[in-house]
Amino acid sequence: MDDPKLRKEEFGTQFKWGVSTAAFQIEGAHDADGKGLSVWDVFSAGKKKIKGGHNALTACDFYNTYKKDIGLVRDMNIPNFRFSLSWPRIMPSGKRPGNPAGRDYYNRVIDFLLECGIDPWVTLYHWDLPHALELEGGWTNRDIVFRFSEYAELCAKTYGDRVKNWIVMNEPSVFTGAGYFLGIHAPGKTGLKNYTRAIHNSTMATAAGGRALREHVRDANIGTTFSCTFIEPASDSEKDFNAAKRVDALLNRTFIEPLLGLGYPTADLPILRKLEKYMWHNDAKEMVFDFDFIGIQNYTREIVKSVFYVPYIGAQLVKAEKRNVAITDMKWEVYPEAMYHMLKKYNQYDGIRKIIITENGASFPDSIENGNVNDSKRLEYIQKNLEQLLRAKVEGCKVDGYFVWTLTDNFEWAEGYNQRFGLVHVDFETQKRIIKQSGLWYRDFLK
Repeated sequence: MDDPKLRKEEFGTQFKWGVSTAAFQIEGAHDADGKGLSVWDVFSAGKKKIKGGHNALTACDFYNTYKKDIGLVRDMNIPNFRFSLSWPRIMPSGKRPGNPAGRDYYNRVIDFLLECGIDPWVTLYHWDLPHALELEGGWTNRDIVFRFSEYAELCAKTYGDRVKNWIVMNEPSVFTGAGYFLGIHAPGKTGLKNYTRAIHNSTMATAAGGRALREHVRDANIGTTFSCTFIEPASDSEKDFNAAKRVDALLNRTFIEPLLGLGYPTADLPILRKLEKYMWHNDAKEMVFDFDFIGIQNYTREIVKSVFYVPYIGAQLVKAEKRNVAITDMKWEVYPEAMYHMLKKYNQYDGIRKIIITENGASFPDSIENGNVNDSKRLEYIQKNLEQLLRAKVEGCKVDGYFVWTLTDNFEWAEGYNQRFGLVHVDFETQKRIIKQSGLWYRDFLK
C-alpha cells in the first residue's frame, strides 16, 4: 500500500526519522557477562504473570545479533535508532562500581551504529530496574533518586563522547501505575501508598537524571518521554466531562507538569494531594528541569464515563471493543486523530521547546505468505498517524521527529510474545527475521 499523500520532504529537512526499541524486550542474554537480575527477570519468572508463561531469557537475542539487526536498520534507511541501556547490565546491584563488561557491550553497540551512519538515541530507563534496588523498596524508596542520578552520571561519562541524544525516562505513568498500583507489571506491587511514592520519586529522578546528563555531556540533546492518550467523555453530561478531566490529569499531566514548574495537577485530580506528604522542602524546585525536547508516545484514544464505585478517580474507560470501532490486536481503538489532538495539547505548554514522537505503532497478527509479511493494517495505521502529525505541523505545532515502535517483534511485557508491533517479523524459535510490508514502505519512504 502506497500513500500518495505522504512525502518525506513535507516534514522538513531537519525532521528526525527513527525507530525505537527497549533493552529488556529485545536483548535476552539475561545473565551474560555479569548482568544482574532486573525486576522484570523476577516478575516474568513468576507463575501466571506473563501471558502464555513467556519470559525474556532470549527474547530477540539482540545481545548477540545486534550487528545483524542494526544492519536491518541501515538497510531500511532509518537514520536514528532509539534503544535503552539495561541498568542491571551496567550496574548489577544498581550501585557503583558497576560492571565493566556490561558497559563495554553498549560501547560496541554505539560504535557499530556510528560505523553504519546511524545516530544513537539512548534511553536511560525503560523499566528494567535492578532487582537489588527493588529489594530496598525500588521506586517507593526515596534513595532511588540518588541511585538513578549516580547511574545517569556513569552512563554520561561512559558514552557521552559519542552519544548526544538522550532520553532520561520512558513512560513513568505506565511503570508506576501498572507496576506499583495495579500490580500487572513488574515488580507487581499494589496500593495507593506504593503508587504515590513511586510517582514522586520517579519525577524527582527524571529531573536529577537530566541534570547529570547536562553536567557531563557536552552539547547534549536531552529529553524524556511520556505516554499520552487522547481522552474524551462518553457523553455531554457534566459528570462524564469531569470524569474525563480527571483521567486526562492522571494520564497526560501528572508527570510532565511538575517538570515544567507547574506542580502536580491537584486542582483537577485531588487524590494527588497525597503526594505532598512525600515532598521535601526543596522538591518543588528540584523536580523542575529544562529539557531540550519532550518525547510523547501516543497509540490511541479512550472514552471515559463517570462511575461512583471506582475509588480515587470516579471514572471508568469504555472499552473500545464495546464501541463498535476498529481496534488493534491489543484491543486499542484505531484513531489516528489522537496524534493530532495530543500534539495540539502539548503545544499549549510554554515550557516545551520541541516535541518528538518517540513511539507510535500498532500490534496486528501477522501471516507469512511465500516468505512475505503483508501487514496492510499496520502500514495503514502508520501512514494515517503520519498524516495527522503532518496536519498538526502544518498548523504550526512544534513536532520535530517520529520514531516507529518498534524495529522487531519482541517481548511485549505482560503480553509476552502474543503481540507483534515490529516492522520486522521475528520467528522466536529460529530467530529468523523478515522485513514486513510496513518496513519496506518505511524504507522506501525514507530513501
